[in-house]
Amino acid sequence: MTFRAHILGAAAGGGLPQWNCGCENCNLARRGDIPAQTQSSVAFTATGHDWAILNASPDIRDQLARTPALHPTGLRDLPLKSVLLTNGDIDHVAGLLTLREQQPFKLFATAEIHHVLADNPIFAALNPAFVARKTIALDTPVEIAVGLTATLFAVPGKVPLFLEGATVQTDLMGEQTVGVHLRAAGKDAYYIPGCATCPADLAARLDGAAAVFFDGTLWQDDEMVAAGLSQKTGKRMGHMSMSGPDGSMAALAGLDLGRRIYVHINNTNPVLRPNSDQRRTAQDAGWTIGHDGMEIEL
Repeated sequence: MTFRAHILGAAAGGGLPQWNCGCENCNLARRGDIPAQTQSSVAFTATGHDWAILNASPDIRDQLARTPALHPTGLRDLPLKSVLLTNGDIDHVAGLLTLREQQPFKLFATAEIHHVLADNPIFAALNPAFVARKTIALDTPVEIAVGLTATLFAVPGKVPLFLEGATVQTDLMGEQTVGVHLRAAGKDAYYIPGCATCPADLAARLDGAAAVFFDGTLWQDDEMVAAGLSQKTGKRMGHMSMSGPDGSMAALAGLDLGRRIYVHINNTNPVLRPNSDQRRTAQDAGWTIGHDGMEIEL
């Protein structure tokens, strides 16, 4: 068995370049000076021919087209066996509408995330005769592709932007934002594209993993505010930063991890520039900056 991960999209919502953004990174990407990145999604396999996709990005059509391992093997035969959602954010569920073409697969999520889909009638385009919606309870292993199990667990986060009310709690613990523990061939990997804080019990859970794919949205909390692009901090959006004493590099520094890979990277993040001081700092701390098309054998 071969436990592999393939990053379909490494960017946060909006991708790189973001269509309406004229920040330094977006302009560099438009000129081809730094690689463009599509929105957040990673595919995993334990066999090389049965795959599960974690989060259905709005860019999933192009992501699948660029990934030969996920191309059809017959008229309607596909290596894609399932899609698993880690929250109900638009950048993680909108791609389901692209997967409406009468193709059988299983759709895994918590009950709360399934409710988000059920409350929006447009997702009825996923014909239940082909797409079986499977509810996963927290902390319960489920096989999502041959030889590949997933266990969902709560991480601090918030409800999707389109469900926010007047008051927003960004460190909710429950079924609305989850991390994924993937296990195959006796090895463990974790996928956590959204995380507001990293409490000690979460860090302890990750210790010893072959790989951790972690929320890399912002380098610093006020990054978008300082750039004049938003009034929201990373904390307000439900994402912890990479840097600083409360950042993910510090929180996970003492762990025994085979690979540390940042995903869900916002278009403003300076680590997207290969020669930036911030990227060198992250790499010196043992982190890899994920990018579209990156494949890792675990």
